[in-house]
Amino acid sequence: MKIFAPKLFSLKDRFSKKQLVNDIVAGVIVAIIALPLSIALAIASGVSPEKGLYTAIVAGFVISFLGGSNVNISGPTAAFATIVAGIVAQFGTGGLVVATIMAGLLLVIMGVFKFGSLIKYIPYTITTGFTAGIAVTIVIGQIKDFLGLTFPEGMPTVETVEKLHAIAKSIGTFNWQALLVGVIALAIQIVWPKISKKIPGSLITVIVGVVIVKAFNMDVNTVGDLYTISRELPKLSLPEFSFESVGQLLPSAFTIAILAGIESLLSCVVSDGMIKDKHNSNTELIAQGVGNICSGLFGGIPATGAIARTAANVKNGGRTPIAGIVHAAVLLLILVVLMPYAAWIPMPVIAAILFMVAYNMSEWRRFVKICKTAPKSDILVLVATFVLTVVFDLVVAIEVGMILSLVLFMKRMSDVARIRTWSDAGEDTPDSERLKAIPANTEVVEFEGPMFFASSEKFNSVPIKDGVTTVILRMRNVPALDATAMRALNEIYSTCNGKGLTLVLSHTNEQPLSVMKKSGFYDKVGAENFLPNIDEALEYAESLNK
Repeated sequence: MKIFAPKLFSLKDRFSKKQLVNDIVAGVIVAIIALPLSIALAIASGVSPEKGLYTAIVAGFVISFLGGSNVNISGPTAAFATIVAGIVAQFGTGGLVVATIMAGLLLVIMGVFKFGSLIKYIPYTITTGFTAGIAVTIVIGQIKDFLGLTFPEGMPTVETVEKLHAIAKSIGTFNWQALLVGVIALAIQIVWPKISKKIPGSLITVIVGVVIVKAFNMDVNTVGDLYTISRELPKLSLPEFSFESVGQLLPSAFTIAILAGIESLLSCVVSDGMIKDKHNSNTELIAQGVGNICSGLFGGIPATGAIARTAANVKNGGRTPIAGIVHAAVLLLILVVLMPYAAWIPMPVIAAILFMVAYNMSEWRRFVKICKTAPKSDILVLVATFVLTVVFDLVVAIEVGMILSLVLFMKRMSDVARIRTWSDAGEDTPDSERLKAIPANTEVVEFEGPMFFASSEKFNSVPIKDGVTTVILRMRNVPALDATAMRALNEIYSTCNGKGLTLVLSHTNEQPLSVMKKSGFYDKVGAENFLPNIDEALEYAESLNK
């Protein structure tokens, strides 16, 4: 599979007038779905509403044009809201632009060096934990607007814990009219899918919310009360770079890149199953990278594949990247014509939309199932990642989660590694092995599990009985060997050599044998003492004792 092979450029065999019509219809429907979400996610990210549309337009077009999936729809997603808000609060929108461009460059590098397949090595418990954590932070961040609260001036509200403190302090400013609008907006989104699945509930929510507030002249904050709405087209703007800012923003850029990679490839995998297709993961990463670079340069925020919008695209007939391109074009038209009317949208409606986004992305049933059925170590990683995402931030959560996962994985591998002699194996030894005749003065020692630094202590010495002249190390169940374990084998050889014993190795697998040859152990023991299987090793030991 080529590293870079955009799906759009391979449509010749499957292109038809009927499919073109289907893609255009799907693109229009997805644009309608993306409109309120893009505005809401921009506000949740701490930037002005039009920047959400800039992202969906620029990144959505570029990624569909260059992407490795036929149906993936990209744009702003809830996964980025918390980290983007943190960057904006600390470094301003200029810092966000730099971080977005840096993340895009990292994604391109990941694609060029074929890292697409490596994303799967991020544990499921970590992605589930931080996804649930992001959902909780989004909900907490929207309580203010949902209840119509007024925070004390100057009170810090960047971190989630700070927001909770501000909510507690200002609960006395509760606005019942805002709550009423928010509850109605939430109820519409819950009930509407049972009425129609063609028209998105979020759009109906926006229309009804605007009508209610305007008709009854309600005292409720709107988007226009808090933000200056612009319908200007995205403009190319080069950010100011400095070594200091790059260094400060690198951890955030790395997190954005990893999140974008995970979410976009996960979206591709889901859509592959829906349309019986196969995406090119490295092409998709490169496209996501270029899309994020362009989004940053044109005033947008980070973008990635959106699973819900991609699924809507497929369900409405989209089968080629043309649907994603149409989606971007329709949003551009909406930006120019209808954007000023976004000022009328009540803030409780935005909060209600984001509540539903958070609920859908949280996948709490999966979270609970893992807690009920998974090993304790996996539950520890899941809960730690979740709590750290809520209490601190995503960067800390992913770092700690990965470290915990690696340590626990090594612990598991160490636990399954063991050493045993055939003479004391008892019922654990298969009948075929218990029936093998062990020559006189021979000790058969079997190593099981990966031999690496965490388990090497178990292999430091071999139990050797008195009168033994030949020691056979059976390596059939050793899939891997590292330098620390290699040192332990050298010590075993030195012990045998010092006692005048012959060391024989049976069934050494490819990777351990390669390490042994590179380290010189193979030559030191002697090629004649490496046998392909236990039967030949036993025969060889018997011949040595004659």
